[in-house]
Amino acid sequence: MSDVYTEKLIEHFRNPRNTGEIEDADAKVTVGNPVCGDVMSFTMKVRKEGDKEIIEDIKFKTFGCAAAIASSDILAELAKGKTIEEAKKLSYESLVKELGGLPPVKVHCTKMAVEGLQKLIEEYEKKKKQQ
Repeated sequence: MSDVYTEKLIEHFRNPRNTGEIEDADAKVTVGNPVCGDVMSFTMKVRKEGDKEIIEDIKFKTFGCAAAIASSDILAELAKGKTIEEAKKLSYESLVKELGGLPPVKVHCTKMAVEGLQKLIEEYEKKKKQQ
């Protein structure tokens, strides 16, 4: 595995820091890729500081390969502590860079993780408007 994946990716696969589910989450989503079979579920908690909305926590449950699990974990790490507006700017390229690179055939995992974050934020904003 180490000739295909970076040490950082392997570390996030073997010892993910953000697995689980937030019970009182402000938003929940599931995204998947029917071609590879990966499925990622994310939950997010947001706190307000003045007029800013800050991502307090993100947890994930991912069924998939090492790259999918590591991508979910690194996404959660990068998004935590960011405002919603800052998190909207996260890209799959930033995940690939943070993981130290990915084989081209596995880049779709980072794209799916970012898609999950975007949908999570959309769900949060939709629920906020309904309140």
